[in-house]
Formats: sequence, structure tokens, C-alpha cells
Amino acid sequence: MISIKIKSVSKAFGAVKALDSVSLEVNPGELFFLLGPSGCGKTTLLRSLAGFYVPDQGEIYFDSENVTSKPPHKRNTAMMFQSYALWPHMTVAQNVAFGLEERHIDKASIKSRVTETLVSVRMERYAERLPSELSGGQQQRVALARALVIKPKCLLLDEPLSNLDAQLRSEMRAEIRRVTKEFQVTTVYVTHDQKEALSVADRLAIMDSGRVLQVGTPNQMYRRPVNSQVARFIGDTNFIKGKVTELKAKTVVVDTELGAFEGVVPELQRLQVGARVIISIRPEAWILKQTSNSGINHVAGKLGQSLYLGELAQHEFISGDTKLKLFEFNPKTEQLSSGSEFSASVQVEDVVVLAE
Repeated sequence: MISIKIKSVSKAFGAVKALDSVSLEVNPGELFFLLGPSGCGKTTLLRSLAGFYVPDQGEIYFDSENVTSKPPHKRNTAMMFQSYALWPHMTVAQNVAFGLEERHIDKASIKSRVTETLVSVRMERYAERLPSELSGGQQQRVALARALVIKPKCLLLDEPLSNLDAQLRSEMRAEIRRVTKEFQVTTVYVTHDQKEALSVADRLAIMDSGRVLQVGTPNQMYRRPVNSQVARFIGDTNFIKGKVTELKAKTVVVDTELGAFEGVVPELQRLQVGARVIISIRPEAWILKQTSNSGINHVAGKLGQSLYLGELAQHEFISGDTKLKLFEFNPKTEQLSSGSEFSASVQVEDVVVLAE
């Protein structure tokens, strides 16, 4: 297992700055995600780790070794692509063995390591099949085995589940986490899928326009985003503009068009009375009651349209000219009549106050 240190790395393609002074650290054995919209720089950063791109500025270290200008074949990394890139004329076992043969490993060791790795990804029964005889999920497992069999210093995954259907993606998330932890390999995983990142990552970095917006655990990113960009990208949220009216020991009070809210402020943010802010409240944090309660962290209103989604229902909650999104889990929507008066309340810890 190795640590990865990325120090002020920048990379441009013509006039487009793909990476803008990016600094990150990945711990040994960590499953680290790079998450962000298309064009944010995450794949460019992954390819820089692999050695396919050389940064214009900055340095990349594997442990204490500076690999910034080192060619890909001398880094001992393994990269798994979106398309899997399996050789169509080779069997599963031959595909997995390919990297070992290129390294001139003896035949007995190759056979042993291929068998061991196929067992780990639960593909030993398919060793003599061709890729065309496999499902998408099985091909994905073979590609993962081929990457791991060489015992790389780090594993680089470029949106490996994007070609699978929803059910297979869900199954393979757990498999990728299990296998990478079993092999104890430092892993950097690129995706734009929020659920994928939240359910699998040890830590993640959210990127936008070539910069890192925030680094943290899935829980930290979801519950304590540092700005509205992160809050907007990680899951659904309601944004309400307001002004700080009171500072308390660990919370602040904000006056909004919907009333007063008390909430928490992310670390490193310093707010003053009178500051313009945006509060973020997740749809599932609201508590809906058929009353007209008012007061701090309470909003009076009525229900608009509802969308039944099985495990949850998505409600439109209307207060004055403002429409909020609320989630109801294990919904019993027939008990909630559209147009009836309700109140929606939220706990202090679920109100995140962000600088505007």
C-alpha cells in the first residue's frame, strides 16, 4: 500500500485549464473518490496519476517517490477503463494473465496468481470463456481481476460501472469495495454518480472547473458541505436566502422570507451579524405535521403536488411564494391531502448555513 500526494498540480489543454493547482493526499489502502460534473478535471487528474499526462506544474508522489515525469509502465499502477478493454480473442484466464506475461513472470506463478485473483472476483468458473460469452457485470469483474493480478501500487478506476444497469451497478459497488479492501490496494476512483461515491468511498474530493471544492468522508460531504456548489452537487437540497441576526456559541440565527432558522456553520467559515447567507436543508430533514405551528425552524404552508416513488414520496410544500421539496419515507400519501394546511419543521443540526 502506498500514499499518494498531489502538490499544486496544474494541467492545461490549449486555453482550457483542466487542473488548477490541485493538492490532495490519499492515505495507504484508502478507497478515494474523485467526484464532479463532466469537465471538472477528475479524469485528467486520474490520467496524471497513471502517467498518461505530465502536469504543466506541480508534483505527484507515491510515498516519498516523485513520479511526476515517470512513464506509465514504470509506475506499477493499474487502470480500469469504462469500456473494460478486454481482448476479444483471449479467454478470461488469458486476459487476466496478460499483464503478468508482459512482466515475464514464470508460468507457474502466472497460473497460481490468475486462479487466486479469479477466485477473489468470483469468476473462476468462467476462466475458459471469451469476453463475448460474458454479461456486462462479468466482464467488469474480469477487468478488475486483470488490474489487480499484477499487484499494483495503486488501482485507478475510471467510471467502471457506467455501462451497467442500475441493479448491477448497485451489486458491483459492494464488490469493488470488498475486493480492493481484500487486496489492500490504494484506490482512486473517478465517477459522477453521487450514490456510488457516498456508498463506497472512504473519503472523496468534489471537483469543479479544475479545482477541489471539498475533501472529506461521505457523511461530512452530505451533512456539512462547505458551500452551495457542494450542497447542490451532493444530493437534493432546498436553498433559502437570508441574513444572520444572531451569533450563538455553536450556531447562528438567520432571518429569511419563511421565518427565522437556527443552524450550524461549516468549519472554517466565519460569519458576522448582518452577513448575507444561504441555508441548505435536505428534503428528508423536514418533519411534516397537519398543524399550523410557527416559530423558529418552523414553516407554515400547504401541500402541492406529490410524486410517489415507492420507498419514498416527494412532496411540494408551498409557503407564500416559495416552494420547498420534502421527502417522506415509507410514504402513505393517501393520508396527506393536497391543499391542506401543514407545518414543516427541521432540527437545528439539519440546517446548514453557508456564506452567500
